[in-house]
Amino acid sequence: MARKAKPVPNRAPIPERVDSVPPPEVVTVRSRRVACDGVGGALGHPKVWLEMGDDGFVECGYCDRRFVLASDSEGVASEQLAPGVYVGSHGH
Repeated sequence: MARKAKPVPNRAPIPERVDSVPPPEVVTVRSRRVACDGVGGALGHPKVWLEMGDDGFVECGYCDRRFVLASDSEGVASEQLAPGVYVGSHGH
């Protein structure tokens, strides 16, 4: 004798896209290459390097911070503009 399948309770519909959810933090930077470590010390995440390409922004896959290229972009990077975020090719 075959068992009957249990009825599945009604569930809320799953949204198709979550693009409308704002990022938790937006950081304006002057370089298309940025580093992110979550800025949480021991509570952060491993340092990752992110490249914007031509998009003008990039999001960290760990903490969802969004890095947006400043309107006067590609100038000299500034630690004051994004403290603890930018690490240039000179490796400071």
